[in-house]
Amino acid sequence: MRKILLAATILGSCLASGAFTTGTARAETIVVTADRMIDVLAAKAVEQPVVVITDGRIVSVASQGSAPPAIPAGATRIDLPGRTILPGLIDMHVHLDANATISGYRGLEYTDSFWQAVGVSNAKKMLEAGFTTVRNVGSNGYNDVGLKQAIEGGYIDGPRIVPATYAIGSTGGHCDNSEGLPPSFTSLPQPAVIDGPEAGRKMVRTLHKYGAEVIKICATGGVLSRTDAAGAQQLTFEEMKAIADEAHMLGLRVAAHAHGTSGINDALRAGVDTIEHASLADDESFRLAKEHGAWFSMDIYDDDYILAEGAKNGVHEESLAKERAIGRKQRETFRAAVHAGVKQVFGTDNGGVFPAGQNALQFAKEVEWGMTPMQAIQSATKNAAEALDRTSDVGAIAVGRYGDIVAVAGDPLADVRVLQRVDIVIKGGRVVTGGGAVAGQ
Repeated sequence: MRKILLAATILGSCLASGAFTTGTARAETIVVTADRMIDVLAAKAVEQPVVVITDGRIVSVASQGSAPPAIPAGATRIDLPGRTILPGLIDMHVHLDANATISGYRGLEYTDSFWQAVGVSNAKKMLEAGFTTVRNVGSNGYNDVGLKQAIEGGYIDGPRIVPATYAIGSTGGHCDNSEGLPPSFTSLPQPAVIDGPEAGRKMVRTLHKYGAEVIKICATGGVLSRTDAAGAQQLTFEEMKAIADEAHMLGLRVAAHAHGTSGINDALRAGVDTIEHASLADDESFRLAKEHGAWFSMDIYDDDYILAEGAKNGVHEESLAKERAIGRKQRETFRAAVHAGVKQVFGTDNGGVFPAGQNALQFAKEVEWGMTPMQAIQSATKNAAEALDRTSDVGAIAVGRYGDIVAVAGDPLADVRVLQRVDIVIKGGRVVTGGGAVAGQ
């Protein structure tokens, strides 16, 4: 058995020597050992784990104290002393083809293809931060489908992508790209603006035709759209119901951007699967979410970044005022939702709201506002996989799932902030990076 020691002191030399490549070639079987493993399915830590990955899938998970697994001759061994391993992390709300430092009207200075290039960079940063799967909930020009194809073809490095393509919105609403522009700009194509239930049904079919694997709707106004009220409902119940019914018929799940109470509750009654933001959810929202089995995806880190850096990045003053009014309320809603037993997934708005690759900053906020460290980790692993209907391949270090593993120094159950400094990322049994940390942490 070939053995590669990945202690922190020699990690750089291993990478420099080419022991781990970022191309498509990899050993048929690798064996990963570490000091401990977070078993997100059993909600416990396992000491001295041994994980065997063959052809990108996990074939056995054991402890060194138990009967040793059968390891084929010639397997590559990756030993991680002093490290804790976790499943590859999942962010359920990202925007790969966006740049948080270019906000407001500044984005109009760049040509359309610029944003796909941004997506290539952002995909790599998110993967290096330990996020081996992301759900991209809104993209122009079908950029997220293109990125997914390029990653799967081995042309670029990045996470597994669940693309939504365009987010569906109403005329003049949060997802109308000409919102806030003068009437002379209304001739610009707005591919996913709909009015009426039948238009919603047709849009679902169109997006699915061109690669959408989840449908995103804008049920209410937003913070970063300039002219609307964040809490105002923008799609009718009938429109949302038609969209959800059509998506479910096609085997797609539905995510609803919704800050305001009425929009949240109508979206839940219409059958959406995840509520994004959920800032002003109330007790009725909690009841409906539990009744319908829906998930909340609450980006509770974002308030810190928007208020600290937004003005410099070009965020409109109207948007900053909305964030000042809603940010604290969203965090209080998060705490109440956790206490009420509403199911939660990890969604950050990374890329669009704060710089790509800093996704893990949200873990500490989740713990600060009511989750245990284990619950926070599960929100980005076990729970996210369930919400994606992907429990057969992502979200846990378990037999049959992809060999997606991240390693960190220390114990994230004692200090969840260690997830901000990932030592190594393995995707599908291939070491894709040997280190990454959130800037300034």
